[in-house]
Amino acid sequence: MKYLSLGQILAVLLLAGAGVGLAGCNTVEGVGEDVSAAGDKLDEAAEERGAR
Repeated sequence: MKYLSLGQILAVLLLAGAGVGLAGCNTVEGVGEDVSAAGDKLDEAAEERGAR
């Protein structure tokens, strides 16, 4: 039985995550909206913590 290396496991997880993420967006516009929403959440979290 051949075991996978840590690098191979990480590569598979990265590709699977990218596939799920892209499938959820459907369009380039959707990707932009998702990235914008993530940025907004980071801004809100920073403001709550008092970061500048």
